[in-house]
Amino acid sequence: MAELPSKKHLTSHPICLRIRGHSIYEDENQRTWLHILMDTGGDLQVRLWQDDIPSGYTALTTSPLTSSTMPSMWKLHLGSQYVDSMGQFWRIVHHIKEDDTEEMILELKDES
Repeated sequence: MAELPSKKHLTSHPICLRIRGHSIYEDENQRTWLHILMDTGGDLQVRLWQDDIPSGYTALTTSPLTSSTMPSMWKLHLGSQYVDSMGQFWRIVHHIKEDDTEEMILELKDES
């Protein structure tokens, strides 16, 4: 019988994510994260997933927004949100680990 995927909600988030290349971020432990921008009907979200990316790899993006419009860095702020290099705050919608892959969804918070 096939094993079901194991999904675990994580509360320990990367402290810092810095842009390493087109569509690739790197955390403080040199783990690489790919991203895709998602427009959910008004709320801008970013889906990040941790994957081992070889040095020199060029990622393809399916989003019309490219790394040039993405922040160069996110820093964990107060444990439950990130502040980006442009001073914008992003809420952690979820951070899970399914099998060996981490996924995190961040949502841009309203400026209120």
